[in-house]
Amino acid sequence: MSVRGPHFQIVCARVLAWSGLRHELRWFHTVRHLRPIQVYGRLWFHAYRPTPDLSPAPAVRIRTGCWQPPARRLASLLDEDTFCFLNERHTLETPSDWNNPTWEKLWLYNLHYFDDLNAEGTEDRTGRHRALIARWLAENPPAEGIGWEPYPTSMRLVNWIKWALAGNPLAPGWVQSLAVQARYLRRRLEYHLLGNHLLANAKALVFAGLFFGGDEARHWLEKGLAVLDRELNEQILGDGGHFELSPMYHSVILEDILDLLNLLRAYPDAGVDPAWEARLCGLIEAMRKWLAVMCHPDGEIVLFNDAAFDIACPAAELDTYAACLDLPPCVQSPGPIHHLAETGYTHLDQGAACALLDVARIGPDYIPGHAHADTLSFELSLFDQRVLVNSGTSQYGTGPERGRQRGTVAHNTVVIDQQDSSEVWSGFRVARRARPRGLEIEQAQDGIEVHCAHDGYRRLPGRPLHKRRWKLGKGCLAVRDEIEGPFTEAQARFHFHPDVSVEMEGYTRGRLRMLGGQAVRLEITAGSGVLEKTTYHPRFGVSEPNSCLCVSLSGQTSEVALHWD
Repeated sequence: MSVRGPHFQIVCARVLAWSGLRHELRWFHTVRHLRPIQVYGRLWFHAYRPTPDLSPAPAVRIRTGCWQPPARRLASLLDEDTFCFLNERHTLETPSDWNNPTWEKLWLYNLHYFDDLNAEGTEDRTGRHRALIARWLAENPPAEGIGWEPYPTSMRLVNWIKWALAGNPLAPGWVQSLAVQARYLRRRLEYHLLGNHLLANAKALVFAGLFFGGDEARHWLEKGLAVLDRELNEQILGDGGHFELSPMYHSVILEDILDLLNLLRAYPDAGVDPAWEARLCGLIEAMRKWLAVMCHPDGEIVLFNDAAFDIACPAAELDTYAACLDLPPCVQSPGPIHHLAETGYTHLDQGAACALLDVARIGPDYIPGHAHADTLSFELSLFDQRVLVNSGTSQYGTGPERGRQRGTVAHNTVVIDQQDSSEVWSGFRVARRARPRGLEIEQAQDGIEVHCAHDGYRRLPGRPLHKRRWKLGKGCLAVRDEIEGPFTEAQARFHFHPDVSVEMEGYTRGRLRMLGGQAVRLEITAGSGVLEKTTYHPRFGVSEPNSCLCVSLSGQTSEVALHWD
């Protein structure tokens, strides 16, 4: 009988039906959290294509206040036509390269941002910048191509205006283009995406509304401030964190708010309610404190959710910018425990150790696009060096590597039955989500204990529940994992920084050697561990080899301890 006979066809039909049902359920659990405006906003956004308004630009407003030097990113314009974004270089050879389909879309977005106008050493590239602006205008007709999508338009508007405020004169045609871009953006606000995209749109309208004068600019300004008013209330939580729960995007939004404060002070006579300045100052103070908690001793952010270095300005650069705006230093309250109640992250300090724990939700239900399946993950520094790290983010898009980096296996937490704790899929979607429960933080004489669980695996057969306990004492960190309920296999994963050398002695003991020469003993008191080669992605476009300790649970539990002197 043929292996592809009637029985085989029936089985295939059932498999396909089940696969289709699972696909539909995944879509259901993804879209059921969306807000109505995201649904009809997406339909409107793709159906409506406004005609660019090419009428003359409003008069440029006379600036009566001071514009302070903004935060500086790394330079990205390497010569007249070559750029480096996301650690990838391309040369802009033809007009079609502004929309080159063989280059990553995120790279092309960066090309249209014009961040280099305000980057380090910008004064040495003024001639190149002027030529680049002229070229963009000649090769990107209004409303055509990636550069006219709302987000790159928002970024470019702000960067051109910041460059002009720094003393670089704009040619009349450039001023005209700014007005055309602002008009187009006003009719293309990203209500279908919300989150940081909509904040960027609003910021750009405020910049355009203050740079120009007259009734048209006043409408841009009023719209931008109205959107900011609503979104800042929702997006900046009570502990100062941005609600998408990515330290990288938090840093981006903090820079945005510093820019807005700088702008308001540059136009003190523009009629903006003075209460805005006090409000922005309050937000900046809270956000700087949050960011300080979410940094390792090396001054860089923890890699929770979509996060990588060199996309946002580091905390030190943002503090320098704040000082230029005469804002006071960021003073953190003393103590070994900093729990950010609204965002859900916890920072522990004990002697030579610094641990950052993810006992948070994955993000807002209706916009989890930058979420990873990393619930109950953590990172650890010892002697001011990173030891345990999440795997970071090296790319966007929808490929398998993007999925792996978002998945639970790429984080310092427990994987049950080879499933993700939250159903991350495609590039930016999440179906069923893990939610933390039962958080307890206790400080005793022998150290700090944190207990938490999450329900992300309750969708699996047997409805297993992952419980974790961290105990950080003098010279020791012990991590105990317990699975309540049946499962087939479970594995606790611990990813080491590439600079940490790891050697195992059998399945229960090992030794770490730090870059600074310090030795750390590793002991598995429940379960058995093996080392696995994997990769670490601290920056976009970067993949570094590192080691992961994979601990199979013994019965229902595993416990791993690190000891140092």
